[in-house]
Amino acid sequence: MDLTTTYLGLKLRTPLVPSASPLSEEIDSIKSMEDAGASAVVLYSLFEEQLRQDRLELAHNLEQGTESFAEALSYFPKSEEYRLGPEEYLKHITKAKKAVRIPVIASLNGSSAGGWTHYAKLIQQAGADALELNIYQIPTDAGVPAEKIERGYLEILKAVKSEVTIPVAVKLSPFFTNFAHVAKRLNEAGADGLVLFNRFYQPDIDLDTLEVKPNILLSTPMAMRLPLRWIAILCGRLKCSLAATSGIHRATDALKMLMVGADVTMLCSVLIRNGVGQISVIEREMTAWMEEHEYESVSQLKGSLSQKKCPAPSEFERAQYMRALSSYPVEKA
Repeated sequence: MDLTTTYLGLKLRTPLVPSASPLSEEIDSIKSMEDAGASAVVLYSLFEEQLRQDRLELAHNLEQGTESFAEALSYFPKSEEYRLGPEEYLKHITKAKKAVRIPVIASLNGSSAGGWTHYAKLIQQAGADALELNIYQIPTDAGVPAEKIERGYLEILKAVKSEVTIPVAVKLSPFFTNFAHVAKRLNEAGADGLVLFNRFYQPDIDLDTLEVKPNILLSTPMAMRLPLRWIAILCGRLKCSLAATSGIHRATDALKMLMVGADVTMLCSVLIRNGVGQISVIEREMTAWMEEHEYESVSQLKGSLSQKKCPAPSEFERAQYMRALSSYPVEKA
């Protein structure tokens, strides 16, 4: 069975790729994912806020004690007190590349151009095989039009692409007036891949403390429906790679994503719940299904049920909505 696929120009053994998560914070965990069958790994994200805070704290540490006597060396902060998140991230990339044979994809998470271009270049120098730009933006200013928001995405991509030669993927949300148009513009601006979709974690209210608190919920297989639809619509219409993420928990989920046109299927919540060994389970079950249905390769499977090749392409649009509502069983009183 030939499970090979190509993503961001990288030839991968299978389409199963762990997405950015705390699981990649330890080198031993990355090695375990490779041993379990991961064909590449996306490292945990370096956040824009970390880049900003790093610059502020470094300036503070350099200035601390400057008005004291030169002999008072105790005024200088100890090196272990520095918060060098970005530098540690770069070291982590280098260590990961030495520890595993699979491609290592770095991840930058932010909402503005900021220091992305500078660190993108350093990430390439550290040895990353590719870079994922996780643009996590929640517009709240009612005076900002959609065009300006979309232009911001393009500016981030173009700025990063001007600084690096490694492939660059853009991970984004589905919340656009016309997502197909945004995808087309990113493709034309040089995106090597699109990762669909970013999950926006919604806040909750603590009724005891009357405070807003973060609320992280792991995905369920139902979450895959949204990326499944849009990958099906975009397949064959863009030159860039398409990665499916969110809600992929089983071999059947991965197979469906490949059928609509995904080049890779990214795993996160299922690995956090069940351990990285689940990668080998999904691969084994994928292979069994393909053998049973007489598929010889992932390339034969890929895109076979995309909108362009589907016998009923309207099923990915409004017709599906009307059909679903009319067929829903309602109990009569």
